[in-house]
Amino acid sequence: MTLKLAAALAGAALATSTSGTAAPAAPAATAVPALPSRAQVMASLERVADWQLTHLDDLSYMPAARPSTKRARDWQQATFWVALTSVADRSKSVRYKDAILSKGREEGWRLGDRLYHADDHIIGAAWIWAARHGAGAQALAPMRASFDQILAAPKTNDLKFIAPTGGDPECTTRWCWCDALFMAPPTLWALSKDTKDKRYAAFADREYRATTDYLFDKSEALYFRDSRFFDQRGAHNEKLFWSRGNGWVFSGLARMIPEMSAKDPRRPYYVKLFRDMAAKLVKLQRGNGYWPPSLLAAPNRSQDESSGTGFYVHGLAWGIKAGLLDRKTYLPAVTKGWAALERAVQPNGMLGWVQQVSDRPDVVKAEDAQFYGTGAYLLAGAAVYDLTR
Repeated sequence: MTLKLAAALAGAALATSTSGTAAPAAPAATAVPALPSRAQVMASLERVADWQLTHLDDLSYMPAARPSTKRARDWQQATFWVALTSVADRSKSVRYKDAILSKGREEGWRLGDRLYHADDHIIGAAWIWAARHGAGAQALAPMRASFDQILAAPKTNDLKFIAPTGGDPECTTRWCWCDALFMAPPTLWALSKDTKDKRYAAFADREYRATTDYLFDKSEALYFRDSRFFDQRGAHNEKLFWSRGNGWVFSGLARMIPEMSAKDPRRPYYVKLFRDMAAKLVKLQRGNGYWPPSLLAAPNRSQDESSGTGFYVHGLAWGIKAGLLDRKTYLPAVTKGWAALERAVQPNGMLGWVQQVSDRPDVVKAEDAQFYGTGAYLLAGAAVYDLTR
């Protein structure tokens, strides 16, 4: 997820993140829509999932796509495959399970090519799901070999983010950017649970806390994307907290906590973190249901953006269902957020209004789509589906 953005463009990016054309407004910004039926949610999930499955190789709708976007083990597409497991768990159709198992066999159940980079670890969560649904232990073997190499020689560099002239920043051999907390820790916790090897969870817990100690702003209950943003400010002198960046963290917690034993003494730390973020995030939702690309930017100056919104709807809906969040307090945010996401779906089933690959708030257009945006939508829809029971 690291980008080599020119410093000269930073100011322009921050300015445009708080202006521009918004997505079609909700019928009434103050109205709270009703929770849809299970059948309605499933129909929406399958429609968007099916569109993405038919556009795995044809990326003509994504003009800014990188060559890596076509790789299933790259974080962009891997987010979709991980989220598709949540549809496979709920749909009556076996086509989603078959697609995941087929992709896993095609990829040899491998992680991404960069051993230490968290972005290349997220696909492992899809392979763990596959192992639980018919693929067996062979789906875990390659990732275990990779993680065992990491545990044998863990990196100890500091977390200061220095943009390189080429390649990845040196600090990305550890989790020095908040997106990493979605990519690697849930995979490690799930692997630890299934293999009963405590080392993976212990490593994930240690590194997660180190990242949180470094990047989490306790006064705001939000994460800086990385150390470069500690002193940066938005167009109106607000602290710069990126929506999708915090969405990665919040949704990642909703994926990770279920992999922990209810009696695990480490679990309360993550539950508190999740609740603290939820209490802050619910206050930052715009009247039309979206969260702005820059979380503390003035709502009436902000654009609509679907990837961050999808991750927040996922986390909030999961938290209600899990009994960690008060339904009366948080359900209105979920229903408004889901209605906003539904408005972002194009007639053909493509999810639009997805901010493209970046590391900070940026401009968004109705036709902007990406694998990870679809993934956020599917995670959100699956959690909303569970709430309708």
